[in-house]
Amino acid sequence: MLLQRKKGPPRAKTTASREPARSGARPDRWLVVGLGNPGERYARNRHNAGAMAIDELASRVGGSLKRHKSGSLAAEGKLSGHPVVLARPASFMNDSGRPVGALLRFYKSPAERLIVVHDELDIPFGRIRVKAGGGTAGHNGLSSLLAHIGTPHFVRVRIGISRPRGGRDAVGYVLADFSPAERKELPDILGRAADAVERIIEGGPETAMNEFNPD
Repeated sequence: MLLQRKKGPPRAKTTASREPARSGARPDRWLVVGLGNPGERYARNRHNAGAMAIDELASRVGGSLKRHKSGSLAAEGKLSGHPVVLARPASFMNDSGRPVGALLRFYKSPAERLIVVHDELDIPFGRIRVKAGGGTAGHNGLSSLLAHIGTPHFVRVRIGISRPRGGRDAVGYVLADFSPAERKELPDILGRAADAVERIIEGGPETAMNEFNPD
């Protein structure tokens, strides 16, 4: 059974601009990227949990994602009073690093201001964990990011999807849709993933880790 969603402090007002166009450097800006594969065929796959979380965050800022020259779908806005760029790469998972690298260059943002939301096989289904830096744990999207941006020093919000049972192939498992029972829990899970992003923005990665990594 999943833990009840924790209530944090009241959120600051969130707003969004419709057209991400400016590329000036802002030290307080965060880039939040959700990993997944593009297209309707993959939209409900377990591997697209990160992309789904971006849709939840976009609803919070009242914006819609639009095609961006970096090769992502992106929207600018504010979360908890801080400027953010929300993005989903328009490329396939294995090439996620190329558009994310282009997005960092466009906004002149360092990797330390990047939050990547992604699925994680090694975390129980529905659990949210926050991590700063580290390896890829075999995640092809993260491997592509490291290859293109050249550093592991970005923040990750990991959405647990559990490993498949009964010797089932992991690739087929992550590229399959969430089960009907799992789908019933997704709104709460994605909401908590979005909450984790907001905690990082409000108080930094360590604050979020203290809340979401209790064990």
